[in-house]
Amino acid sequence: MNVEQSRSSSGRSLSRRTTLRLMGLGAASAVIPAVMHGCGTRAAQGQASSPVQNQASDLLMKEIPRTNERVPAIGMGTFLTFDVLENQPRDTIQQVMGRFWESGGRMIDVSPLYGMSEVNVGEFAKALSLTNELFIANKIWATGDYLGDRSHAQRQFEQSLQRLSRDRLDLLQVHSLVNVEMMLPLLKEWKQENKVRYIGVTHHDLPLYAAPIERWIDNGDLDFVQIRYSIFERGVEDRILPAAAEKGVAVLVNMPFEKARLFDVVQGQLLPDFAREIDCENWAQFFLKYVISHPAVTAAIPATTNPDHVAENLGALRGSLPDNQMRTRMVQHMQSLPGFDRIAQMPWYPGKQFAGLVRLPGLAATQNAGLS
Repeated sequence: MNVEQSRSSSGRSLSRRTTLRLMGLGAASAVIPAVMHGCGTRAAQGQASSPVQNQASDLLMKEIPRTNERVPAIGMGTFLTFDVLENQPRDTIQQVMGRFWESGGRMIDVSPLYGMSEVNVGEFAKALSLTNELFIANKIWATGDYLGDRSHAQRQFEQSLQRLSRDRLDLLQVHSLVNVEMMLPLLKEWKQENKVRYIGVTHHDLPLYAAPIERWIDNGDLDFVQIRYSIFERGVEDRILPAAAEKGVAVLVNMPFEKARLFDVVQGQLLPDFAREIDCENWAQFFLKYVISHPAVTAAIPATTNPDHVAENLGALRGSLPDNQMRTRMVQHMQSLPGFDRIAQMPWYPGKQFAGLVRLPGLAATQNAGLS
């Protein structure tokens, strides 16, 4: 794996949009001191979380609607980036986790489908004494030998707990809605048994799966939903984000950088002068502040293999957030840049290579996956 290159309308939807307008941008968030409490497994068990060290500024926190627990508005994903084999150099991604924690990050999103990601997150968390400090968002992708067979899901869950050295998980999500009708009731049982604290569903393929995602928000009694959202892919602003706000469902955002394609568009471009008004120091913060400034969004979970980049990402937790007028200005600026309108036609992770277990047909970035 190569380290990343330097990155330079119905009545109901109207009602939901009105709900968000009445909330106002930022109403769902709060800025609290960098010594954070109420985040992570120890806090959930009544123990104080360890304070963030060496933090000079306040961090942007957002509330999980069902419990009012606060989490930092920037977490970290692990798809491909943490899928590194044991016989390959892993020091850099352990540094990523260390910098993530030091910069105020707490939530890490993993999945059994992400190759070695669970194993590495668990191992590095133990090495850094963070096993019970992190907010772990994991997933279930299971069918079974027959309809209603839960044995595969049970084995997968037990394997995840073992890999992560945890007795329970903070959040467990039905991955990409796979077998959701069977899996969600099982997740609810595990929540009742205190094996998980929150449950949810995910999908990255929007707008294709927008309608079923919205149905589960409306009818699934979810704590969380995880969706794709970015300054490029904004369709969820019409119905899904308002639905989540109306139902009190927390929102995690995957692909806030469009799998590094946004950085390809802005390569060699200077930040616009107005970015200083919202305290952006780099393009990563520009893209992330657009996402986390939406009042329905709980946290964005960008992935990276670069320790410096994870610190840049967490920098979006500081300073001002854009209001509606500024968000419109940000979109208009991006629309003026060559290539922005063609992001959907670009391959994921341009110019990058990952050589873990995951290999996706048609994705050049994983063409060497699984090979030593």
